[in-house]
Amino acid sequence: MLADLGWNDDLARAFEALAKQGYVPARLNRETTINYGAFIVDEDGEITDIDVVLSGKVWHDAETDAELPAVGDWAAVELGGENEDHVIRARLPRRSCFSRKLPGKSVEEQVIGANVDVVAVVTDPGADHNPRRMERYFALIGRSGARPVVLINKADAFPPGHCEDACAEIQALNPEAEVHLVSALEGSGLGILKRHLTRGNTMCIVGSSGVGKSTLVNQLMGEEWQWTSEVNQVTGKGRHTTTARELVLLPAGGMLIDNPGMREIQMWTDERTLRENFADLERIASRCQFHDCKHGTDKGCAIRAAVEDGELEIERLESFLRLDDEIEQLRRRAKKRQINIERRAKRAHRIKARNLQDRIDHEREQRGEWR
Repeated sequence: MLADLGWNDDLARAFEALAKQGYVPARLNRETTINYGAFIVDEDGEITDIDVVLSGKVWHDAETDAELPAVGDWAAVELGGENEDHVIRARLPRRSCFSRKLPGKSVEEQVIGANVDVVAVVTDPGADHNPRRMERYFALIGRSGARPVVLINKADAFPPGHCEDACAEIQALNPEAEVHLVSALEGSGLGILKRHLTRGNTMCIVGSSGVGKSTLVNQLMGEEWQWTSEVNQVTGKGRHTTTARELVLLPAGGMLIDNPGMREIQMWTDERTLRENFADLERIASRCQFHDCKHGTDKGCAIRAAVEDGELEIERLESFLRLDDEIEQLRRRAKKRQINIERRAKRAHRIKARNLQDRIDHEREQRGEWR
């Protein structure tokens, strides 16, 4: 039954020492402000949902919030007795991690889903269609280690040619991604989803509010799992219908991490991943006359020539430059934050050492050693 939750040989090897301490493996399926929910396999061999709390040691050992257990993580849990808490004693290594930068001016990473096999981005051919935002998704998925799948929902609400154009535009951004037209209301295209939701596999489903994520989840569950709201006919947007991140075990096999609608897709990636997702620009840039070309007014710039000749869309170039700038800013803020942390740690160490010396001097004075 553990295999149904995504358990594998690598996890089993990582858990060997923890098993000797009497802990049980658990997969976290939800997170609240005070505790977690988790799936375990009980003594009868059945998958059971329990509430668990985080041990102080795990909390203190985490250098950042992203290192704390998150939905999709595997953990070692110490089962409590009657009227006792079940406690997370350790988080097992992640084989993949889909995350973004925490919204706002923070430099912290926010984990959206851990140990994910597929990230499915739900959009539509209408108001939500945004190739520039999709480039951000592809960059984040590329760093995560998961496979990208794009579901263009509401295919029933737009002319076929319009839908196919939207599909082709997104596919051109990432030839390795799977891009599919679906209709959650009509149930078409769900077979494509189910192909990825095989036993032990986990899919993280993301997208803007109102694009039909909850309707898709309802179709997969075969019941009204999430309440769905009406979509504004003018803006094409809907209210959030998923209010908390949750890992759902599907009746037909596989697992789904459903997420609230995302308003901000801020970069949490590295330069290498970004350049892999813009390989077409890299190929063009290799033709620049000078290797340190800034792709502006530099002589012999192949990028600028490609834009002028229509080989490269100016919007794609501007998107790359914005993302590259975001990553650089994130790197600078993170470095500044690390310097401040180290500075505070050194100051605290000096204060502690000075206080210790003052206490020693006071005790020596009390004993009359200085008289």
